[in-house]
Amino acid sequence: MIRKVLKIAVVGCGYWGPNHIRTFSRLPGVQVAAAVDRDPVRLRSMLELVPSLWLSQEPIEVLNSRDIDAVVLATPTATHYELARRSLLAGKHVLCEKPLCLRADEARELNAIARERELVLMVGYTFLFNAGIAKLRTLIANGELGDLFHLSAVRTNLGPIRNDVNAVYDLATHDVSIFNWLLDAVPTRVLAAGGAFIRKDIEDVATVCLEYPKGIFGTIHVSWLNPRKVRQISVVGARRMATWDDLELSTPIAIYDRGAAVTPDVREYGEFLRVDTWDGDVRLPKLNLEEPLKLQARFFVEGALKGRVERANGDFSVGVMATVEAAVASLRAGRRIDIDAGLTR
Repeated sequence: MIRKVLKIAVVGCGYWGPNHIRTFSRLPGVQVAAAVDRDPVRLRSMLELVPSLWLSQEPIEVLNSRDIDAVVLATPTATHYELARRSLLAGKHVLCEKPLCLRADEARELNAIARERELVLMVGYTFLFNAGIAKLRTLIANGELGDLFHLSAVRTNLGPIRNDVNAVYDLATHDVSIFNWLLDAVPTRVLAAGGAFIRKDIEDVATVCLEYPKGIFGTIHVSWLNPRKVRQISVVGARRMATWDDLELSTPIAIYDRGAAVTPDVREYGEFLRVDTWDGDVRLPKLNLEEPLKLQARFFVEGALKGRVERANGDFSVGVMATVEAAVASLRAGRRIDIDAGLTR
């Protein structure tokens, strides 16, 4: 039973935990009631954000508390499945940092528990709450770009280098979630390749090729061994093309009236096919650039109060995890892998 004030516990106070505490504590109708971390020094520093916090080094103690309505998980990836499962079984709504877990069957189990208990399970795909990505979705839905051909994403930087998961789990998960949301679809097959240079068996660099329904092709390149920070997406349609650049703070979206098409060319020696190209104007639409983490937090709170959430929910997350798991399997096997998404919508 949800109180008039939603009481939230944040588990994990590393990089993202304090950001969640700051963001949720500023929302009306929300009380960040507890913080959990194994490091006592880091834990005590959370009192600077919310002096009234209940501090604990034992997550189970907080998850089982009747004073907590919802849990935000900002812990290492390997702990997500068990903590999310315990939270749901204890009757708590869950917002979990990406990736939700390491295997698609774990995601399906968590989603099933949330559905059975009528709880919200949401994953922190923050770019689904990015104004530029939302604009791309609108352009696609409205048919402004025409039939889609290809989506490409590049996400690189020098670090942070993870110890527990590779660059596909850490970085490509963002772009898989973006592609799946833009297309309202899960890919059918994946082919991936990459290299592990800093640590054996933990790939620092990877390229993922995705085959979506309707013949749409997607490519994702990720690396945490790159001298430049890049967060870019290109969407190529039959009528127009669009790009998103997260580092262009004022105008992240550009819409290009550019393209190519094959047309018949009848000449005296017979009929041939000719490729015509056109190069028109470029538009830079103005966007309402609200902080994605704040918008995500508001969606989660509203979802907990209603008992359901429409974006980045459990069903959607199963599709993302099935795609990422298949991409890693392809990376290791060196061949195309079919994607079994299971329950998604």
